[in-house]
Amino acid sequence: MDTAELLNQLRIDREGTPPRRRRRAWVALAVVLLVALGVGGWLLRARLAPPTVRTVAARAVSGAGGGPGSVLDASGYVTARRQATVSAKITGKVTEVLLEEGMRVEEGAVLARLDDTEARAELALVRAQLAAARSQDGEIRALLNQAEQDYERSQDLYQRQLVAAQAMDAARAQRDMLRARLASNAQQIRVATEAVTKAQVALDNTVIRAPFSGVVVAKSAQPGEMISPISAGGGFTRTGIGTIVDMDSLEIQVDVNESFINRVRPEQPVEAMLNAYPDWKIPGSVIAIIPTADRSKATVKVRIAIRAKDPRIVPDMGVRVAFLEREAPAGAKPATAAVVIPGDAVRADGAVFVVADGKVKQRAVTFGKTVGTEREVLTGLRVGEVVVVAPPPSLRDGDAVRVTTGAS
Repeated sequence: MDTAELLNQLRIDREGTPPRRRRRAWVALAVVLLVALGVGGWLLRARLAPPTVRTVAARAVSGAGGGPGSVLDASGYVTARRQATVSAKITGKVTEVLLEEGMRVEEGAVLARLDDTEARAELALVRAQLAAARSQDGEIRALLNQAEQDYERSQDLYQRQLVAAQAMDAARAQRDMLRARLASNAQQIRVATEAVTKAQVALDNTVIRAPFSGVVVAKSAQPGEMISPISAGGGFTRTGIGTIVDMDSLEIQVDVNESFINRVRPEQPVEAMLNAYPDWKIPGSVIAIIPTADRSKATVKVRIAIRAKDPRIVPDMGVRVAFLEREAPAGAKPATAAVVIPGDAVRADGAVFVVADGKVKQRAVTFGKTVGTEREVLTGLRVGEVVVVAPPPSLRDGDAVRVTTGAS
């Protein structure tokens, strides 16, 4: 073997790679390629998959269109101008209660009765005294009639000088005395009659009656309790048996900020909405503006008449009132319903997207006023159409979407 071959055998092969190391390199390269393909596929799928959007249906609110506009809104309460806590004129023990909450009573109806034992005994006594006075009246009249005749005979005999003057004077005195007794007894009869009337009134006071027609809203006493027109007994004596409200006297009272009171005038038409029935529009009109302001709240109280009587309207209900510019004329076209959508359904660039058949369509709309967190849409949108809430900036006309329904 020559020297060249020996040198070739001793040379180190720096370009060659052991088989095990080559396999590891290929495995690592394959893993990297698989991860890259997975991420790319996921990104492509996410890009091609429709985005998920939240939607809500456009809803209607009444009061738009050709009807009169509101110049001011205020909140208040339903109040009763005629309300009474019914009590007795005297102090006594309740023996019977004939009222219940929600009961309608007529004026003069019996609501309760008190113990009348003492009142009946007093009435019986004064009636007996009246009867005794009247019986004495008959006796005195009979005696007076006899005395008148005796005096006439004595006067005739005296003129014929058959009796002394003393006899005639005695007959005259007897007649005058009986006349005085008759007049005194007449006064006693009058006093006894008045006493009977008073005792009858005291007996009637044990019966508690309704002062006016209305509805019972509270029952305060039970049989066996003491009742008095004034507070007594350290809180153990009731001062009333119940409360009655005249439902025909209901009205609305609202507090108007003094800065806007110039928008309110007497007899101005209003539209009231009870918190319990927000879709029910109740017509009304301003009765009066109370000529004083509340310094602590900077408000002025306004009284409003309710034109529509309804059993659903009860005292102390919360109500919101819209003061109208004018009253709708007779035969005028009724006000149409305005379409409102959430304010965040309008993108910053003013775009509104309507969802139909799984795709969005950008809709050109005309906006009206802003009502709280909602926007009024005058044209371009119908009630019930589904709009996208908080549309993303990347959303475009015609994009496919997946829908989740939001609160309407």
